[in-house]
Amino acid sequence: MRLRSPGLLLLLLGALQAADAREQEVRALVGSDVELSCVFPESPTFDLDDLYVYWQISAAGHLTPVTYYLSGNSSAGLEDNRYRDRTWLSPNSMKHGDFSLRLYNVTPLDGQKFNCLVFRRSLQLQKILDVVVTLRVAANYSVPVVHAPHGPSQDAELMFTCTSANGYPKPKVYWINKTDNSVLPEGLHNSTVVLNARGLYDVVSVLRVSRTRSVNVGCCIENVLLHQNLTGLCQTAETFTTPEPGNTGSRTDVHRREHGTVLSTLAVLGVVVAVAVATGWVCRSRCPHGCPARCRAARPEQTFPDCV
Repeated sequence: MRLRSPGLLLLLLGALQAADAREQEVRALVGSDVELSCVFPESPTFDLDDLYVYWQISAAGHLTPVTYYLSGNSSAGLEDNRYRDRTWLSPNSMKHGDFSLRLYNVTPLDGQKFNCLVFRRSLQLQKILDVVVTLRVAANYSVPVVHAPHGPSQDAELMFTCTSANGYPKPKVYWINKTDNSVLPEGLHNSTVVLNARGLYDVVSVLRVSRTRSVNVGCCIENVLLHQNLTGLCQTAETFTTPEPGNTGSRTDVHRREHGTVLSTLAVLGVVVAVAVATGWVCRSRCPHGCPARCRAARPEQTFPDCV
């Protein structure tokens, strides 16, 4: 059987389902390169002119070619635009039964099932290999950053905000009490996960807790696909201590008051010293020069009658 039109052949092969296919699963990080394995179970040597190799995906319910190898034909112009210049089939490897697909620069959209089909022309296009590879795509989230409230407040609640970005797929978000590492109830926080321009997810989570004397919490991001829990990398909010009753001033005000008290005390001591010095000077000015012994309180002199 000889088909001169690659388009007609692809139409024929695309109608084939992978009901009896061997299934595999591969995981890859966004931006990395990955190999989707499709290897003949035995180790024969193949003639490339006798092979039709076809990789496809099912996009929106339609089978779409990723790349293929046909004797004397190129897949250029027939593959999906998302995979143009991003795939590679090694002719040398295919001679030895290895029809694996090399996929470059993995994106979140690559997370789907890839079907590898291999046919032999000499066997009337008999299918000799059918493999389905499920590609799971993931991206590490940034270390979560917690913003804590600052300064005294009369609010009945404290609000903490946690942010993390550029991860995939959607994460699990939870908060912990760092005092005993217990998980806080989900009803205390509200998390928003949005898809950014890179096709990755950004997370903002807001926690509201009742005001107590001291609050110490942490925000955790879990990437289930990577089996990665960022609890150990959680940024913990600084301990927030509420002001004591009757003391609503800031630390700066308290410092200023303490500084003013010290200055007042020093001023009083200065006045006392000045008065003491002035008193000593007055006493010295009234005494005869050189007679310090007579500088004491005057006593009344006794008068004696003249001797006869």
